[in-house]
Amino acid sequence: MSRRNLPAGASEAVGAPGAAIPWPWLDRARRFSWLRACVLAAALAPGLVLLALLGAGEMGAEPWKAATREAGTHALRLLLVSLAVTPLRFVAAWPQVVTLRRMLGLVALGYALLHLVLYAGHLGWNLVEVGSEIVLRFYLTLGFAVLLGLGVLGWTSSDGWQRRLGRRWKRLHRGVYLLAGLGVFHAFLQAKARADSVVVLAGVFVLLMVWRLLPGRWRADPWALAGLALVAGLGAAAIEWGWYAASTNLPAGRILAANLGLEAGLRPAQGVALAGFAVAVLAAVRARGVARGLAGAASR
Repeated sequence: MSRRNLPAGASEAVGAPGAAIPWPWLDRARRFSWLRACVLAAALAPGLVLLALLGAGEMGAEPWKAATREAGTHALRLLLVSLAVTPLRFVAAWPQVVTLRRMLGLVALGYALLHLVLYAGHLGWNLVEVGSEIVLRFYLTLGFAVLLGLGVLGWTSSDGWQRRLGRRWKRLHRGVYLLAGLGVFHAFLQAKARADSVVVLAGVFVLLMVWRLLPGRWRADPWALAGLALVAGLGAAAIEWGWYAASTNLPAGRILAANLGLEAGLRPAQGVALAGFAVAVLAAVRARGVARGLAGAASR
């Protein structure tokens, strides 16, 4: 998880040679941070609820399987949230948000590990069978490779490892983009014919990746962001069509056409586009506020 996609945390973070692990709700000066504490609580809450429901036997007919899938979804969501930190910093002019990146990336890694543990529980804690399934089933092999990659990035995410690896550190941590893309593909393979939620994640991934291709002066421009929202929505629709056409017998053409209207309800690709337009509106509101502030200062 690169420095662009992981928050600056204390230098004693996970993986720093010979250092202690700091409390995640403290800032660099070791002062309590309400922002970090609230974000951490929000990130951990779904996992705690998931474990509580599993313990209470309220996860359906196949509780361990359902819990495994939920944990994996939370991992992918948080990974994408960590990638959204840099765009949010630009769009909202909120520099403090960068302090959350590393923490979000490490919590995503925690959910990925929980995903594997719950899968082992689904197989009755038969580790031989777990290993065999990972080797023999491609989508599990892919998911395990993503987990290993996230583990490497999490372990080397500290300032200490950055100093140790030098320029190689940035090249290594740029791999988070590839891992996120492979994570989305793993989710598609697992979802099979019920991929609406994964299409949303894929559309968000497209949005975040294309944003990084924008020239610097356009990264907070409302019109550029509105165009980006349209591109991401179309990208999500194309991914949805391609997935259903290649892997199912469902009418992919009709599903694609449904994205052009609201007769079938709000489609995933439409939701991605709306989210992107909301970001553009946020940028417009901020730009207008800045313009008013400058005009007011000039009139005084």
